[in-house]
Amino acid sequence: MFGDSFFKKVENKTSIDKNTIMNLAQKLQSSNMKDENTLRDVIREISTLTGKEVSKEKEDKIINTIVNDNVPQNIDKMF
Repeated sequence: MFGDSFFKKVENKTSIDKNTIMNLAQKLQSSNMKDENTLRDVIREISTLTGKEVSKEKEDKIINTIVNDNVPQNIDKMF
């Protein structure tokens, strides 16, 4: 689905390698992404990986976006 160029862009911006991304993706596939607690855990894990703090307000906004299916379809454009 995503080519090496996508992973290279993400790694250049976040210093997170392809294997870490793939492990996180595997975890996401086996999780209920409509469950608020699961989403909060994932957001916190990504926050830790990237070293970027996510405020409670922003975390709530991310969760609301995902639960209400308002996520952009082309996430490659986000990077």
